[in-house]
Order: sequence, then structure tokens, then C-alpha cells
Amino acid sequence: MSAYWPWWAGAAGLAALTISYTLATDRSFGVSGAWDRVLHWHRERDLERADEEFADERALGAALVAATDDHFGATSAAPVPSQASNREPSPAPFAGPLAGEDVTVTRQRPAPLVTQAALLISIFVGGLIASLASGRFHLRLDMGPGFRNLVTADPIGMVALLFVGGVLVGFGTRLAGGCSSGHGLNGCGRLDPVSIVATATFFGTAVAVSFLLWKVV
Repeated sequence: MSAYWPWWAGAAGLAALTISYTLATDRSFGVSGAWDRVLHWHRERDLERADEEFADERALGAALVAATDDHFGATSAAPVPSQASNREPSPAPFAGPLAGEDVTVTRQRPAPLVTQAALLISIFVGGLIASLASGRFHLRLDMGPGFRNLVTADPIGMVALLFVGGVLVGFGTRLAGGCSSGHGLNGCGRLDPVSIVATATFFGTAVAVSFLLWKVV
């Protein structure tokens, strides 16, 4: 009997994880974005502190108006018609909200840094628990016989290949604006055209490369 879960159980688990994470954080589930933020935690903490200063949307709107006036001059005041002419004043070019106007800025802040750190830790702990419960846990320093026979058995070559592959994966994730969790689980679930194209691209490339490795190389 296979020690692996059936495909439908895995799919149900991923769906439950994605939906519960979205409901709990009001954000999309994405591992690469969480990893990037946790790696740059110092920068992210500074951004969170800056966000806390403008938690009030009205205060943020007023600050934006003040910054615009400070940089461009007092352009947010309503234009005053000239009394020396009977002509209708020409409409002034839009330079921002009028003075005293209620300004509301709507923006989506990223999930708290501690939430995304907990997500990454949970992935590691969940995998560890699953391997221990199934009796398949085994600590090893290589990628297994499949990688050794198909790619390389040299430890230095393995580390070099894994490093280059990790860099390429990170670059591709940034270029695509998300990874398999962000695009494949969340984006495709929302029928986002960008996510559908991205998922088809990286899954299609993976299938093609796997075919070349197993059938050609």
C-alpha cells in the first residue's frame, strides 16, 4: 500500500490551506513573497512602522496633500476667478484634491511580517511531522539516487547546481511576480489571466525539461 496521500486528499488540503490563509489574513497565499519579506525583515519592519504612522487613511491623505503643496507650491487651493474680466475662468489643470476636501486613500497593505514568518515555519514543521508520522524520515545530505544517477554524483557539483538553480528560480519568481503557490493556487483559483499564463509557462517548461532529462539525456 502506498505511503503517500491520494491526490484528492492533497488537493483538499491545499485548498483548505489557501482559503483559510486568505480568510485569516485577507491576503493571497504566496511562499516566495513571504520568503523574500522574511529574508529582508529589517527593511520590512521599517515599512511596517511607517504604515503604522499612517494607519488613519484621512491622515495619510492629508499628508499626501501637504507633501504635494510643499513640493509644487500651494496648488491645492481652489482657483479664484479674476474680477478684471467678465470671461469665465479657464479650468485649472488638476493638481490634486482641493483644500479641505475629504481625501480617502485605499491601499492594501502586505500581511504582517510575523504572519509570513509563521507560514514558512509551519511549512517546515508540517513536512517534518508528516515524515515522522509515516516513518519515512531520514536525514541525508544529497538529493537521492535519482538526482545522483541522472545529474551528478559529485558533491561539489551538486551544491553548485543547486545554487545556480535556486538563483534562477528566485529570478524567475521575481520576473513572473509570484511562484507556484501565488499563481498556481491563488491566481488560477481567482481566474486571473496573468496567473493562468504564468502557471502554464512554468509547468509547461517543467514538463519539457523533465522529458528531456528522462528520455533524451
